Amino acid sequence: MEDINLREMEDERMVAEAYQHLIDTYLASHHRKHTEIIDKAFNFAKEAHKGVRRLSGEPYIMHPIAVAQIACEDIGLGSTGICSALLHDVVEDTDYTVEDIANIFGPKIAQIVDGLTKISGGIFGDKASVQAESFKKLLLTMSEDIRVILIKISDRLHNMRTLGSQLPGKQYKIAGETLYIYAPLAHRLGLNKVKEELEDLSFSYEHPEEYKALQEQLEGIREHLTTIFDQFTAPIRHELDKAGIKYEIKARFKKPYSIWTKMQTKHVTFEEVYDILAVRIIFEVTEGMNETDECFKIYNIASTIYKPHPDRLRDWVHNKKANGYQALHSTLMSKAGKWVEVQIRSRRMDDIAEHGFAAHWKYKDGDNSADSTDDGLDKWLYQIKEILDDPQPNAIDFLDTIKLNLFANEIFVVTPKGEFKTMPAGCTVLDFAFSVHTFLGTHCIGAKVNHKLVGISHVLESGDQVEILTSKNQKVEKGWIDYATTAKAKGKIEAILRRVEREKQKAGEDILTEFLQKNEKEATSINIAKLCRYHALGSREELLSMIGSQTITLGEADLNALNEKIHKEKKWSKYLKIFKRKPSDDLSPEEEETKSPSEGDDNAPKIDKKKTLVLSEETIERYTLCSECHPIPGDDVLGYLDENGKIIIHKRQCDIAKRLKATGGNGILAAVWDTHGTLSFPATLHIVGFDRVGVLHQITGILSQQLNVNIHSVHIDTSDGLFTAELRLGVHDAKDLQAICRDLKKIEEVEDVRRF
Repeated sequence: MEDINLREMEDERMVAEAYQHLIDTYLASHHRKHTEIIDKAFNFAKEAHKGVRRLSGEPYIMHPIAVAQIACEDIGLGSTGICSALLHDVVEDTDYTVEDIANIFGPKIAQIVDGLTKISGGIFGDKASVQAESFKKLLLTMSEDIRVILIKISDRLHNMRTLGSQLPGKQYKIAGETLYIYAPLAHRLGLNKVKEELEDLSFSYEHPEEYKALQEQLEGIREHLTTIFDQFTAPIRHELDKAGIKYEIKARFKKPYSIWTKMQTKHVTFEEVYDILAVRIIFEVTEGMNETDECFKIYNIASTIYKPHPDRLRDWVHNKKANGYQALHSTLMSKAGKWVEVQIRSRRMDDIAEHGFAAHWKYKDGDNSADSTDDGLDKWLYQIKEILDDPQPNAIDFLDTIKLNLFANEIFVVTPKGEFKTMPAGCTVLDFAFSVHTFLGTHCIGAKVNHKLVGISHVLESGDQVEILTSKNQKVEKGWIDYATTAKAKGKIEAILRRVEREKQKAGEDILTEFLQKNEKEATSINIAKLCRYHALGSREELLSMIGSQTITLGEADLNALNEKIHKEKKWSKYLKIFKRKPSDDLSPEEEETKSPSEGDDNAPKIDKKKTLVLSEETIERYTLCSECHPIPGDDVLGYLDENGKIIIHKRQCDIAKRLKATGGNGILAAVWDTHGTLSFPATLHIVGFDRVGVLHQITGILSQQLNVNIHSVHIDTSDGLFTAELRLGVHDAKDLQAICRDLKKIEEVEDVRRF
């Protein structure tokens, strides 16, 4: 009994300290001090969650306090946002309703809590498409009050901080979902600090060994980088002081996830990542100062001391990013012969860059006046509303479409009138046409880019001047979907194609009905199935569409097919089954989503979700290795139980696995290797080097004689004195492959070796 009392006292002390820290943070902010409403929300939530504990063992109320702390400290929300964060789980987890919240705290807080309740449990949970539909609701609510998604991001950040109490399979799912959608959302809303922490936490669970290794490497060079920073900035400080500029200079060290991503995409080693250190110059704005002029004044001072890279000046001051980011970036050559990135921005720009302009500049309590910095956010929210106006049938595809715009790099395209438009990197003429107006996109036949005629699939580059060319006779075609890269263009094209398809089917249905009535036949499922069988079509919709488009003309042969006697149902049962009711049709959509793949199938593997798959010599044949990423022992992997009851093993960074983690629900399973180097797995190496006599002999000699590696195939191309080779090998594990790469790089003519 005494232990229980001590624990309760300790819990009370912990909760009181956490809440006091929240209040202290709020009182130190720029917001008006509405502490009474926050106290009321805290006491209400504390009572509502009384006696409940998290998996970590701490009182549940610690979670809402932590979410409110993030919303206040890292994002800058005021009393309304803090109250909503404290109350965000009350409706979901207790008997209180949204109406109760509205009566006690008012309609605005109730609206935010309601928006958060609709998307509780993550964007995707066990009910994949049901949760994806909830994501649509989130976007709709977000366009009304951005605080919904800001608090949801805060909620996800705290969940990631406490993810250690979850099972491995759950960790991969939550970490994958975080990287797939929450980190891009944080980036798109300008929450750089939050985005980086979400990425690093996800990385630490998905690839713990790589994360630990990079942390150790960073610590190992931190002192050296600090010395470089001090030496590099000393003459800049001297000149800035002489110019009377009030400033602060910070060192920015690249985060582990960002370094790892660069190593993966650029195929470089840790030592070859040149921009681990960046110098950030933040100046104070005084009355009458022009921020833009001051940025370039500081740049001129720095570039007089150090020679700038001619192709690495990024002017995000005149042309701010869509998430509100503004700064002037340049890369300067240090006296030590190393390129150093320098970022120049005002205190206001720095505040926006780190914490996001959505919270700081538009949703201050008691001040809803829009600032000029809101343009990018408003445009993005408007784009989302446009996409929501043309909903896609598949909710998961809808998410992918939205995601296209979340994490894209940006370029600037100029209209014939000289107006600048921000577009995602890699966009095409067709994307640009739809971004200007749906009519232009629908009737686009090409464009004049920098006064030269190009087609609709032409990829635009930053600075291009684009004049869209149209024709009234032009119509949207199916192939256009391959030319579109933006969410808006894809959504509009698919909506138009669906509308055209519906019109064809309606016309086809009218023609078919008239044909059947004329020949005294009925439109039964049997007769439809006979026609589908005769024309080798798989569905009623296909049949109607082809009749409506006059690809199929109904005549005597169709009538003969309808009159044909059915002797063996097996001949055409595959067509008839389209019209039969499936056993699962009796289930509600929610029940259908959560039904286990093994239910009703005695042959499907029975899996205990709490266990980890062990990939050993004895068990490996039970599973399928992903044909896209080709995992081998030593790779960080996971398993996925598909709808057919088959388990597929993926590398955790596999593109397919990334999507499955965000949308696969309980199909995600933890997996570990235990093969002891006895099995051989296929792996492909990509080698680049100088074409010299005997280089291939050296490569094959090292592989077959020194390393005793079995070479399955070799393909080599040579051009301009260089060679590229693809070698398919049989290896035991990833360590084997690393040793092979290391030894091949010792050959003088070989420039690069990497796993393909």
